Amino acid sequence: MADGPASSLVRPPDRPTLPLDRLAPEAALRRLELTVVRRLEGFLQGDHLGVLPGPGSDPNDARPYLPGEDDVRKIDWPVTARTRITHVRDTIADRELEVWSLLDVTPSMNWGTAGVTKRDLGIAAMATFGFLSQRMGDRFGGMVMRPAGVRLIPARSGRTALYGLLRSLLEEPIVPDDTDPGLPLSHAIDELGRAQRRRGLRIIVSDFLTPGDTELDPEVPPEWERALRRLSVRNQVLAVEVIDRREIEFPDLGDILVRSPETPFERYVNTGDVRLRRAMDEAAARQRERTRLALRRSGVGHIVLRTDGDWVAEIARFVLGYRRTAAVLHRPPRGVAR
Repeated sequence: MADGPASSLVRPPDRPTLPLDRLAPEAALRRLELTVVRRLEGFLQGDHLGVLPGPGSDPNDARPYLPGEDDVRKIDWPVTARTRITHVRDTIADRELEVWSLLDVTPSMNWGTAGVTKRDLGIAAMATFGFLSQRMGDRFGGMVMRPAGVRLIPARSGRTALYGLLRSLLEEPIVPDDTDPGLPLSHAIDELGRAQRRRGLRIIVSDFLTPGDTELDPEVPPEWERALRRLSVRNQVLAVEVIDRREIEFPDLGDILVRSPETPFERYVNTGDVRLRRAMDEAAARQRERTRLALRRSGVGHIVLRTDGDWVAEIARFVLGYRRTAAVLHRPPRGVAR
Protein backbone atom coordinates (compact mmCIF):
# COMPACT_ATOMS: atom_id res chain seq x y z
CA MET A 1 0.00 0.00 0.00
CA ALA A 2 2.94 2.34 0.51
CA ASP A 3 3.33 2.70 -3.28
CA GLY A 4 -0.38 2.81 -4.02
CA PRO A 5 -2.45 5.85 -4.97
CA ALA A 6 -3.56 6.41 -1.37
CA SER A 7 0.04 7.13 -0.29
CA SER A 8 0.12 10.19 -2.54
CA LEU A 9 -2.76 11.86 -0.74
CA VAL A 10 -2.02 14.83 1.49
CA ARG A 11 -1.94 13.57 5.06
CA PRO A 12 -3.84 15.36 7.84
CA PRO A 13 -1.75 18.00 9.65
CA ASP A 14 -0.03 16.99 12.87
CA ARG A 15 0.69 20.58 14.01
CA PRO A 16 -0.81 24.06 13.58
CA THR A 17 -0.54 25.50 10.07
CA LEU A 18 -0.70 29.05 11.43
CA PRO A 19 1.78 30.15 14.14
CA LEU A 20 0.81 32.44 16.99
CA ASP A 21 2.70 35.42 15.58
CA ARG A 22 0.64 35.22 12.36
CA LEU A 23 -2.57 35.08 14.34
CA ALA A 24 -1.72 38.37 16.02
CA PRO A 25 1.29 40.18 14.49
CA GLU A 26 1.92 43.39 16.41
CA ALA A 27 1.97 45.62 13.32
CA ALA A 28 -1.37 44.22 12.14
CA LEU A 29 -2.82 44.67 15.60
CA ARG A 30 -1.83 48.32 15.70
CA ARG A 31 -3.47 48.90 12.31
CA LEU A 32 -6.55 47.01 13.46
CA GLU A 33 -6.91 49.10 16.61
CA LEU A 34 -6.36 52.39 14.81
CA THR A 35 -8.57 51.80 11.78
CA VAL A 36 -11.09 49.11 12.61
CA VAL A 37 -11.69 49.19 16.34
CA ARG A 38 -12.31 52.93 16.49
CA ARG A 39 -14.88 52.60 13.74
CA LEU A 40 -16.51 49.78 15.71
CA GLU A 41 -16.80 51.85 18.91
CA GLY A 42 -19.83 50.75 20.86
CA PHE A 43 -20.34 47.32 19.30
CA LEU A 44 -17.67 44.86 20.33
CA GLN A 45 -15.39 46.39 22.87
CA GLY A 46 -16.88 47.71 26.06
CA ASP A 47 -18.32 51.07 25.05
CA HIS A 48 -21.83 49.64 25.16
CA LEU A 49 -24.59 48.54 27.48
CA GLY A 50 -24.83 44.84 28.07
CA VAL A 51 -27.87 42.79 27.07
CA LEU A 52 -28.93 42.83 30.73
CA PRO A 53 -27.30 45.96 32.20
CA GLY A 54 -26.78 45.76 35.94
CA PRO A 55 -27.12 48.60 38.42
CA GLY A 56 -23.36 49.17 38.49
CA SER A 57 -21.37 50.72 41.31
CA ASP A 58 -20.22 54.11 39.99
CA PRO A 59 -22.53 57.02 40.94
CA ASN A 60 -24.15 59.05 38.19
CA ASP A 61 -25.63 62.60 38.30
CA ALA A 62 -28.55 63.36 40.60
CA ARG A 63 -31.98 64.08 39.11
CA PRO A 64 -35.49 64.83 40.44
CA TYR A 65 -37.38 61.92 41.95
CA LEU A 66 -40.29 60.53 39.87
CA PRO A 67 -43.02 59.09 42.11
CA GLY A 68 -44.04 55.58 41.13
CA GLU A 69 -41.03 55.13 38.85
CA ASP A 70 -37.93 55.52 41.01
CA ASP A 71 -36.77 53.36 43.88
CA VAL A 72 -36.94 55.30 47.16
CA ARG A 73 -33.71 53.61 48.20
CA LYS A 74 -31.91 55.68 45.57
CA ILE A 75 -32.91 59.01 47.09
CA ASP A 76 -29.87 61.27 47.53
CA TRP A 77 -30.61 62.88 50.90
CA PRO A 78 -27.79 65.47 50.90
CA VAL A 79 -28.93 66.87 47.52
CA THR A 80 -32.56 66.68 48.64
CA ALA A 81 -31.75 68.67 51.78
CA ARG A 82 -29.87 71.37 49.87
CA THR A 83 -32.44 71.82 47.12
CA ARG A 84 -35.56 70.99 49.15
CA ILE A 85 -36.63 68.89 46.16
CA THR A 86 -36.43 65.10 46.32
CA HIS A 87 -33.58 63.85 44.15
CA VAL A 88 -32.32 60.37 43.29
CA ARG A 89 -28.87 59.41 42.17
CA ASP A 90 -28.58 56.63 39.60
CA THR A 91 -25.55 54.45 39.09
CA ILE A 92 -23.70 53.90 35.84
CA ALA A 93 -24.64 50.56 34.34
CA ASP A 94 -21.97 47.92 33.95
CA ARG A 95 -20.63 48.10 30.40
CA GLU A 96 -18.56 44.95 30.35
CA LEU A 97 -19.55 42.44 27.70
CA GLU A 98 -18.85 38.74 28.11
CA VAL A 99 -17.92 37.07 24.85
CA TRP A 100 -17.83 33.29 24.50
CA SER A 101 -16.75 31.41 21.39
CA LEU A 102 -17.25 27.77 20.44
CA LEU A 103 -14.61 26.25 18.13
CA ASP A 104 -15.30 23.07 16.15
CA VAL A 105 -12.11 20.93 15.93
CA THR A 106 -13.66 17.75 14.52
CA PRO A 107 -11.77 15.99 11.66
CA SER A 108 -13.59 17.87 8.87
CA MET A 109 -11.95 21.08 10.13
CA ASN A 110 -8.46 19.69 9.37
CA TRP A 111 -8.94 20.31 5.65
CA GLY A 112 -7.18 23.16 3.89
CA THR A 113 -5.57 23.71 0.47
CA ALA A 114 -4.42 27.34 0.74
CA GLY A 115 -1.63 27.00 3.29
CA VAL A 116 -3.96 27.08 6.31
CA THR A 117 -6.54 24.61 7.59
CA LYS A 118 -10.14 25.47 8.38
CA ARG A 119 -9.40 24.73 12.03
CA ASP A 120 -6.58 27.30 12.19
CA LEU A 121 -8.64 29.80 10.21
CA GLY A 122 -11.31 29.42 12.88
CA ILE A 123 -8.73 30.17 15.58
CA ALA A 124 -7.67 33.24 13.58
CA ALA A 125 -11.28 34.41 13.50
CA MET A 126 -11.51 33.95 17.26
CA ALA A 127 -8.28 35.94 17.64
CA THR A 128 -9.67 38.81 15.59
CA PHE A 129 -12.93 38.98 17.55
CA GLY A 130 -10.96 38.58 20.77
CA PHE A 131 -8.73 41.57 20.05
CA LEU A 132 -11.75 43.62 19.03
CA SER A 133 -13.46 42.84 22.33
CA GLN A 134 -10.56 43.02 24.80
CA ARG A 135 -9.53 46.64 24.28
CA MET A 136 -12.14 48.05 26.64
CA GLY A 137 -11.91 45.27 29.21
CA ASP A 138 -14.53 42.84 27.93
CA ARG A 139 -13.99 39.24 28.94
CA PHE A 140 -13.35 36.62 26.26
CA GLY A 141 -13.65 32.88 26.84
CA GLY A 142 -13.55 29.81 24.65
CA MET A 143 -15.06 26.36 24.35
CA VAL A 144 -13.57 23.61 22.16
CA MET A 145 -15.88 21.03 20.58
CA ARG A 146 -14.12 17.67 20.44
CA PRO A 147 -15.64 14.25 19.69
CA ALA A 148 -15.34 13.26 23.36
CA GLY A 149 -16.96 16.42 24.70
CA VAL A 150 -16.56 20.16 25.18
CA ARG A 151 -13.50 21.69 26.80
CA LEU A 152 -13.95 25.06 28.53
CA ILE A 153 -11.33 27.81 28.71
CA PRO A 154 -12.37 30.42 31.34
CA ALA A 155 -13.23 33.95 30.22
CA ARG A 156 -10.70 36.62 31.17
CA SER A 157 -9.94 40.16 30.10
CA GLY A 158 -6.68 41.56 28.80
CA ARG A 159 -4.30 40.84 25.96
CA THR A 160 -2.12 38.46 27.96
CA ALA A 161 -5.11 36.26 28.78
CA LEU A 162 -6.20 36.30 25.13
CA TYR A 163 -2.75 35.24 23.94
CA GLY A 164 -2.89 32.41 26.46
CA LEU A 165 -6.25 31.27 25.12
CA LEU A 166 -5.00 31.33 21.52
CA ARG A 167 -1.86 29.42 22.42
CA SER A 168 -3.99 26.82 24.18
CA LEU A 169 -6.16 26.44 21.07
CA LEU A 170 -3.14 26.05 18.79
CA GLU A 171 -1.72 23.38 21.09
CA GLU A 172 -5.00 21.50 21.23
CA PRO A 173 -4.35 17.94 19.91
CA ILE A 174 -5.48 17.46 16.33
CA VAL A 175 -8.31 14.95 16.03
CA PRO A 176 -7.21 12.29 13.50
CA ASP A 177 -9.34 11.15 10.58
CA ASP A 178 -11.70 8.19 10.99
CA THR A 179 -12.41 9.26 14.58
CA ASP A 180 -16.00 8.77 15.69
CA PRO A 181 -17.54 12.26 15.52
CA GLY A 182 -19.18 11.60 18.89
CA LEU A 183 -20.60 14.89 20.16
CA PRO A 184 -22.81 16.55 17.48
CA LEU A 185 -22.70 20.31 16.93
CA SER A 186 -26.22 20.71 18.34
CA HIS A 187 -25.16 19.27 21.70
CA ALA A 188 -22.08 21.52 21.81
CA ILE A 189 -24.27 24.59 21.17
CA ASP A 190 -26.65 23.51 23.94
CA GLU A 191 -23.66 23.04 26.25
CA LEU A 192 -22.55 26.60 25.49
CA GLY A 193 -26.00 27.88 26.42
CA ARG A 194 -26.16 25.88 29.65
CA ALA A 195 -22.64 26.63 30.82
CA GLN A 196 -22.84 30.41 30.30
CA ARG A 197 -26.01 31.78 31.90
CA ARG A 198 -24.99 35.41 31.62
CA ARG A 199 -26.27 36.95 28.41
CA GLY A 200 -23.74 38.30 25.95
CA LEU A 201 -22.12 37.73 22.58
CA ARG A 202 -21.71 34.13 21.43
CA ILE A 203 -19.55 33.14 18.45
CA ILE A 204 -19.90 29.71 16.79
CA VAL A 205 -16.92 28.78 14.58
CA SER A 206 -17.49 25.71 12.42
CA ASP A 207 -17.90 24.44 8.88
CA PHE A 208 -21.44 23.38 9.87
CA LEU A 209 -21.03 20.00 8.17
CA THR A 210 -22.84 17.07 9.78
CA PRO A 211 -21.22 13.64 9.21
CA GLY A 212 -23.41 11.44 7.03
CA ASP A 213 -25.90 14.23 6.22
CA THR A 214 -26.53 14.12 2.47
CA GLU A 215 -29.68 16.25 2.53
CA LEU A 216 -29.59 19.18 0.06
CA ASP A 217 -33.16 20.48 0.39
CA PRO A 218 -32.86 23.96 1.99
CA GLU A 219 -36.30 23.55 3.59
CA VAL A 220 -35.08 20.59 5.67
CA PRO A 221 -33.41 22.05 8.79
CA PRO A 222 -29.96 20.72 9.81
CA GLU A 223 -29.71 18.94 13.15
CA TRP A 224 -28.06 21.98 14.79
CA GLU A 225 -30.65 24.60 13.77
CA ARG A 226 -33.00 24.15 16.73
CA ALA A 227 -30.12 24.41 19.23
CA LEU A 228 -28.90 27.59 17.55
CA ARG A 229 -32.39 29.09 17.75
CA ARG A 230 -32.49 28.39 21.49
CA LEU A 231 -29.11 30.03 22.00
CA SER A 232 -30.09 33.15 20.03
CA VAL A 233 -33.17 33.77 22.18
CA ARG A 234 -31.08 35.12 25.07
CA ASN A 235 -27.83 36.07 23.34
CA GLN A 236 -26.45 37.89 20.35
CA VAL A 237 -25.00 35.10 18.20
CA LEU A 238 -22.52 35.26 15.33
CA ALA A 239 -21.96 32.18 13.17
CA VAL A 240 -18.54 32.03 11.52
CA GLU A 241 -18.61 29.51 8.68
CA VAL A 242 -15.14 28.47 7.54
CA ILE A 243 -14.74 26.89 4.12
CA ASP A 244 -12.01 25.93 1.70
CA ARG A 245 -11.98 26.89 -1.96
CA ARG A 246 -11.85 23.25 -3.11
CA GLU A 247 -15.01 22.45 -1.19
CA ILE A 248 -17.00 24.74 -3.46
CA GLU A 249 -14.89 24.61 -6.65
CA PHE A 250 -14.10 21.00 -7.57
CA PRO A 251 -10.70 20.96 -9.35
CA ASP A 252 -9.62 19.02 -12.42
CA LEU A 253 -6.92 16.68 -11.02
CA GLY A 254 -7.55 13.53 -13.01
CA ASP A 255 -8.32 10.29 -11.15
CA ILE A 256 -8.25 10.87 -7.38
CA LEU A 257 -9.50 9.12 -4.27
CA VAL A 258 -12.23 11.13 -2.55
CA ARG A 259 -12.78 10.22 1.09
CA SER A 260 -14.59 11.59 4.10
CA PRO A 261 -12.55 12.23 7.28
CA GLU A 262 -15.54 11.48 9.52
CA THR A 263 -17.33 8.59 7.74
CA PRO A 264 -16.17 5.37 6.01
CA PHE A 265 -17.04 6.82 2.58
CA GLU A 266 -14.26 6.73 -0.07
CA ARG A 267 -14.40 6.47 -3.84
CA TYR A 268 -12.15 6.97 -6.86
CA VAL A 269 -13.51 9.60 -9.23
CA ASN A 270 -12.38 11.08 -12.54
CA THR A 271 -12.26 14.81 -11.93
CA GLY A 272 -11.52 15.36 -15.61
CA ASP A 273 -15.20 14.71 -16.31
CA VAL A 274 -16.77 18.16 -16.80
CA ARG A 275 -20.25 16.89 -15.93
CA LEU A 276 -19.00 15.38 -12.67
CA ARG A 277 -17.31 18.63 -11.64
CA ARG A 278 -20.44 20.60 -12.48
CA ALA A 279 -22.59 18.21 -10.43
CA MET A 280 -20.18 18.44 -7.48
CA ASP A 281 -20.13 22.23 -7.62
CA GLU A 282 -23.95 22.37 -7.76
CA ALA A 283 -24.25 20.01 -4.79
CA ALA A 284 -21.76 22.09 -2.79
CA ALA A 285 -23.66 25.28 -3.64
CA ARG A 286 -26.95 23.76 -2.51
CA GLN A 287 -25.32 22.54 0.69
CA ARG A 288 -24.00 26.02 1.48
CA GLU A 289 -27.37 27.56 0.62
CA ARG A 290 -29.04 25.19 3.05
CA THR A 291 -26.61 26.29 5.76
CA ARG A 292 -27.17 29.97 4.94
CA LEU A 293 -30.94 29.68 5.15
CA ALA A 294 -30.77 27.70 8.40
CA LEU A 295 -28.60 30.38 9.99
CA ARG A 296 -30.95 33.07 8.70
CA ARG A 297 -33.96 31.28 10.17
CA SER A 298 -32.10 31.05 13.48
CA GLY A 299 -31.76 34.85 13.57
CA VAL A 300 -27.97 34.92 13.93
CA GLY A 301 -25.27 36.93 12.19
CA HIS A 302 -23.51 34.95 9.48
CA ILE A 303 -20.00 35.50 8.15
CA VAL A 304 -18.20 33.22 5.68
CA LEU A 305 -14.39 32.98 5.84
CA ARG A 306 -12.29 31.18 3.23
CA THR A 307 -8.86 29.70 3.76
CA ASP A 308 -7.60 31.67 0.74
CA GLY A 309 -8.98 35.01 1.97
CA ASP A 310 -8.06 37.82 4.38
CA TRP A 311 -9.94 37.02 7.57
CA VAL A 312 -9.25 40.38 9.24
CA ALA A 313 -10.65 42.36 6.30
CA GLU A 314 -13.67 40.07 6.01
CA ILE A 315 -14.52 40.35 9.71
CA ALA A 316 -14.06 44.13 9.66
CA ARG A 317 -16.34 44.44 6.63
CA PHE A 318 -18.95 42.19 8.23
CA VAL A 319 -19.00 43.98 11.61
CA LEU A 320 -19.27 47.43 10.04
CA GLY A 321 -22.18 46.28 7.88
CA TYR A 322 -23.77 44.50 10.83
CA ARG A 323 -23.55 47.66 12.89
CA ARG A 324 -25.23 49.74 10.20
CA THR A 325 -28.03 47.18 10.02
CA ALA A 326 -28.48 47.26 13.80
CA ALA A 327 -28.67 51.06 13.74
CA VAL A 328 -31.54 50.92 11.23
CA LEU A 329 -33.39 48.19 13.15
CA HIS A 330 -33.09 50.04 16.46
CA ARG A 331 -34.10 53.43 15.08
CA PRO A 332 -37.17 54.75 16.97
CA PRO A 333 -40.41 55.42 15.10
CA ARG A 334 -40.79 58.82 13.45
CA GLY A 335 -41.72 61.48 15.98
CA VAL A 336 -40.55 59.40 18.96
CA ALA A 337 -37.46 60.51 20.86
CA ARG A 338 -34.87 57.88 21.67
